[in-house]
Amino acid sequence: MKIILILYFVSLLIGCNFQNEKFESDIKYVQKNRRIISVKNRTYYIDPNIGSDTNIGIEKSMPWKSFKNINKLILTEGNRVEILSSGKFYESLFIIGKGSEENPIEIFFAEGRYDFYPTNALRKKFHISNSNDSPDSLKSIAFYFLDSKNINIKAKNADVIMRGKVIEVCINNCENVYIEGFSFDYSRPTVSEFIVENISDKFADVKVHKDSDYLIQSGKLIWIGEGWQHEANSLWQIFNPKSKEIYRHSIPIEDLHFEEKSKNQLRINFDKNPGFIKRVIYQNRDTFRDYAAVFINESKNITWKNINVYFMHGMGFVNQFSENLIYDSIIVVPRKDSERTSAAWADILHFSSCRGNIEISNSFLSAANDDAINVHGTHLKVTEILSDKKIRVRYMHPQTYGFNAFKSDDSIEFINSMSLLPKSKNIVLNSVMLDEKEIEITFKEKMSKNIQTNDVIENITWSPNFKITNTKITQIPTRGILVTTRGKIIIEYNEFLKTHMSAILIADDANSWFESGYVNDATIFNNKFIECGEPVVNIHPENLKVFDNKYIHKNINVLNNYFQLNNNLAFSVKNSSNILFENNIINSTQIKENQNYVKIENCANAKIVSNYINSTKIN
Repeated sequence: MKIILILYFVSLLIGCNFQNEKFESDIKYVQKNRRIISVKNRTYYIDPNIGSDTNIGIEKSMPWKSFKNINKLILTEGNRVEILSSGKFYESLFIIGKGSEENPIEIFFAEGRYDFYPTNALRKKFHISNSNDSPDSLKSIAFYFLDSKNINIKAKNADVIMRGKVIEVCINNCENVYIEGFSFDYSRPTVSEFIVENISDKFADVKVHKDSDYLIQSGKLIWIGEGWQHEANSLWQIFNPKSKEIYRHSIPIEDLHFEEKSKNQLRINFDKNPGFIKRVIYQNRDTFRDYAAVFINESKNITWKNINVYFMHGMGFVNQFSENLIYDSIIVVPRKDSERTSAAWADILHFSSCRGNIEISNSFLSAANDDAINVHGTHLKVTEILSDKKIRVRYMHPQTYGFNAFKSDDSIEFINSMSLLPKSKNIVLNSVMLDEKEIEITFKEKMSKNIQTNDVIENITWSPNFKITNTKITQIPTRGILVTTRGKIIIEYNEFLKTHMSAILIADDANSWFESGYVNDATIFNNKFIECGEPVVNIHPENLKVFDNKYIHKNINVLNNYFQLNNNLAFSVKNSSNILFENNIINSTQIKENQNYVKIENCANAKIVSNYINSTKIN
């Protein structure tokens, strides 16, 4: 008995490849990828304050200090990891494990502040959709879940603070993951801010936010953070605290001369005021797309619930080739009393080539530097026809490439890149990446003879249903929701407040961002649109050619919504069919009698009926 106990303790200390079911049982040796397979139904304890990595780790009185020993295990059914107290961590939490639906793996974080320092973090190379300015860089990861199944990660008000650029959570090739109860923030956000306190013809005096560290060198403003720095650039985002409006504005930085008057007090000298306004807040960021805040890749059945985001760097929550994604009670807003005005470096929720169901509910999405929500596929251009069953295609946008967009048995559709009209369908037999941008595809059937180079293809197997309910979207400089998917779209019981551009945009393009595809079924029902950019609901495929009696989007119903307009255009639609705009209430002092409040261009069967303009019913 004593020998078994000694061998067990040694195995935990030096990472040898054996474990025992109970102290009395035989020792079992199992090794996979240098990790030990944990016995079932065992709890491990971590305490960054009083723990030690030389402790046994399976008793509360002898917890580990760091994640290092957990990262040596393959977790299994009934395993539980308890972080007993908050504190500082200097390495990633890297989980590999498979629980069962009846007996999942559980990871629990106690209440408090967790500072994550990425210096010694796991670093991986990823190609991330819409975020690939730095394709060869190794990205630090705070929490990494790989090849795992049936895992619940829960917290009791755990406040996770990033101390440098990092992917906060990466879920890669996982299934049935549930995350609840966390807050995420940065000690030093990568969006810097100042407020204009005084202004004259030749200078503006500004107060830099206490969280926005900086240097002044030779009259230039250099923002500095934890592990990063960049010169202030010409793209500024402006937030008016009084009107709650937010928008982008270009200020030529080369025409400005900065000087420090006292700590966090700067004077900006210029020959002519380039756009500074008193008592208005200016945000500045490095627009280089190097990270996603959260990256969910090739995973399914992922649920986020009761999550607060006070700041996140990168392209927000990026979901790529994943399915069945639930976001419930996600609050994205600057931390109360922080005096910050930015909570997201770019998009908040981004879905690229997903499938199944995307569901967003009971959320508050605000203070971003780009769209609140973007749902799309990707058009790849046909570059060469190799045979009647084989082609080469190419990623065209410089920020989306590097991953194989096609799997065996996926259905694809050929699209005319100029008209965005479909040509024919086929099924993938196999696909091979020739390099990071070109893919060779072999099909099961012969291609239609009308397929040409410069056509594009879309993987239509990866095209999700999208539903958003009971969510408020505000302080967004671009679109509230940009959605292009062939699946069923439901947008109902939401509030859109002062998005600078359209509250809802249904696009589709094959010449700019190459974000696909066409919409077959969309219902926009019982929402409130308050002083948003116009047209407030915009059905705008970016086709460069128009053909009579051929349409891109179809079956779009905009019903029972309330519009409070700044001007006079509630709804615009082009190149679409079967459109219904009915029983909507529209208020605006700018609408004159008999003035059109909708714009219809090249559409079929578009019905505008029974709407109310300033309390008057219009048939």
